[in-house]
Amino acid sequence: MSFKRLRWIYILLALFGLQGCAHSSHTSKSRDLSTMEPKLLLPSEHFAAEHWQQSSLIYTPSDWPEALSAEVIHPNPRIAGLPVMLLVHGGGWQRRSAEDMRPLARYWAQRGFITVNIAYRFAPEHRFPAQLQDVQQAMHWIHQQADVWQADPERILAMGFSSGAHLVALMALVADQGGALDQPYGGPQTRPYLVVAGGIPSDLRKWDEGRLVEDFLGGKRRQVPEAYHLASPQVHVHAEAPPFFLFHGRMDRLVPPDHAEDFYQALAQAGVEAELFWQPWRGHVTSFLWRDSAMQGLSRFLADQGVRPLEKIY
Repeated sequence: MSFKRLRWIYILLALFGLQGCAHSSHTSKSRDLSTMEPKLLLPSEHFAAEHWQQSSLIYTPSDWPEALSAEVIHPNPRIAGLPVMLLVHGGGWQRRSAEDMRPLARYWAQRGFITVNIAYRFAPEHRFPAQLQDVQQAMHWIHQQADVWQADPERILAMGFSSGAHLVALMALVADQGGALDQPYGGPQTRPYLVVAGGIPSDLRKWDEGRLVEDFLGGKRRQVPEAYHLASPQVHVHAEAPPFFLFHGRMDRLVPPDHAEDFYQALAQAGVEAELFWQPWRGHVTSFLWRDSAMQGLSRFLADQGVRPLEKIY
């Protein structure tokens, strides 16, 4: 095959295959943006790295089993009312670190979000629901810090990938529902304005066994079936859930695509505003590493939800 023909094949793949595609559920629960107060969109130069204030802070209470840190980027402390984005890394609930999410933290800081990139406790030393409780504590801490950052407490988003996506989705769905996972560390403050979940393991009952899920939940499914049920975000979907933006690799073999598809369908059937952005030719890791098209799709979804960097400059 000639070089010229190969070049055209690659161009066509880029145009039609690699940009991704989205399934959207736009329901009657969509926010009526026409009634929202008009906002001033700020030029990107307001959020250049030269304006950033970066810090690493402990977000857990002094009596927590382990002191856990949050890497915070405030893109411009002179600007009040910015949205906040909580970031939670993946790693099978037992490895990796906040370093994985730093590129995303910088990406969204450049777009006017205060980013909060957290660590959490690892299995098997700490089993479920320890990790969920850590993320819940992070949300409470963000609300406490909102005045310090002059942030908008009504626009706190939560983004995670893989096990991090599982944790932010589960937190959002059980928040203020009064169930076992909502107590004692949940409540209304743990409900994000919007959830972003990439490569999400949405239904842990799809696995009978496996080292990661066994270390996380304490055994095989036949041994602890209730834990597999309780820890599955799909079980907790309800009509009052916040909007969800999902992105997933079509060729994911670690967390198969049916996790995203079934979860999206459950959200849509419940009347939850949701979008599923498929990433063709991506596996689990590559859907995270090569995520540009998904982030562009997310930007459009955020705009539809009225989430924009804005407000008053001091």
